[in-house]
Amino acid sequence: MSDAELVLRSTRVITPEGTRAATVAVSAGTITAVLPYDAPVPAGARLEDLGDHVLLPGLVDTHVHVNDPGRTEWEGFWTATRAAAAGGITTLIDMPLNSLPPTTTVENLRTKQDVARDKAHIDVGFWGGALPDNVKDLRPLHDAGVFGFKAFLSPSGVEEFPHLDQDQLAQSMAEIAGFDGLLIVHAEDPHHLAAAPQHGGPKYADFLASRPRDAEDTAIANLVAQARRLHARVHVLHLSSSDALPLIRAARAEGVKITVETCPHYLTLAAEEVPDGASEFKCCPPIREAANQDLLWEALADGTIDCVVTDHSPSTADLKTDDFATAWGGISGLQLSLSAVWTAARARGHGLEDVVRWMSARTAALAGLDARKGAIAPGHDADFAVLAPDETFTVDPAGLQHRNRVTAYAGKTLYGVVKSTWLRGERIVHGGEFTDPKGTLLARPR
Repeated sequence: MSDAELVLRSTRVITPEGTRAATVAVSAGTITAVLPYDAPVPAGARLEDLGDHVLLPGLVDTHVHVNDPGRTEWEGFWTATRAAAAGGITTLIDMPLNSLPPTTTVENLRTKQDVARDKAHIDVGFWGGALPDNVKDLRPLHDAGVFGFKAFLSPSGVEEFPHLDQDQLAQSMAEIAGFDGLLIVHAEDPHHLAAAPQHGGPKYADFLASRPRDAEDTAIANLVAQARRLHARVHVLHLSSSDALPLIRAARAEGVKITVETCPHYLTLAAEEVPDGASEFKCCPPIREAANQDLLWEALADGTIDCVVTDHSPSTADLKTDDFATAWGGISGLQLSLSAVWTAARARGHGLEDVVRWMSARTAALAGLDARKGAIAPGHDADFAVLAPDETFTVDPAGLQHRNRVTAYAGKTLYGVVKSTWLRGERIVHGGEFTDPKGTLLARPR
């Protein structure tokens, strides 16, 4: 404590051991001690007394489409990382597609890093992509520091990122397993999607029928079979079908190395409430029924679902047409994810400690960053969000930092106001005011 430069004090600090009144000492951007609330402040240290506001570790969002470069009019590192910081997120991992070029070669990775370097308000890492023709690029990308590799099992929506068939999936998975990498998968089966009714138009019920649960369930079953055979580490992205949960539980029980995420929109929005023509609610897989949502929450509570991430996938407003068949499929959630999940969690009897586990500790672990991120503990980066959990606000799209202020949460009243966000001991946003970018580019820990 004697060398502390900064001391943060709160009656409610969320630590790995639980929530308690505590004093957190910071030196050179790192947490050096978590001490009793009334510990003396050393001479020369700056004290930030947060009162009864909750001090929690900065969130780690491992599923974000920044789209920069190439589709920067959709989003960009400047706007995405500001939105993240405003929502208490201090680390994000960027998905390899929707930018041009996609992150499928080391050269393309360097291009994205060069664009991000001076624009990042928070720490940023990168996933690589697994395509039918880039197996030779996977090991070099791994060596260059990507956190793992994303693959689609059905069309991705952009032509420069084609999906893998089952043979191609096996080839990529075998290569990645050879260096103990992580394969993260958009799991929808293209044959089930092709067989589903495709009416188009503004009716949400028609769109929901076009992305049936069995497309997810079959794709996950095939993924489990491949992972079992190849002893590979795999991660299911944005799970929306509760029907797949028994399969996932059984796979875990027999030792398959599989983890699973879901998203705020699946936990807080329900198909029965989506207005026709409101394609701000369109995503793939889709938002399903309330009964399905209840089972996702149960799976979060029992650990079958490991974590919650945004799948922030924005576009320009003109692509959000009232035809669900042609509108861009993606929900912008960076700035609102903490408040949205907390609002639903508290209504179901969960605490902030649960939310921190799902959105910070386990996401940091997924990315292999848990030695530095995701916890208020000595040796970790001094990344914090300061939250007033009982305060509410009504979502006004004009107040969002996303480049395109289209949101499925417009007009909703949410609990949890982020008062400030800190990155390695520096306050980067407070009262709506931002510092210059302080983020660094992250590589997978070796």
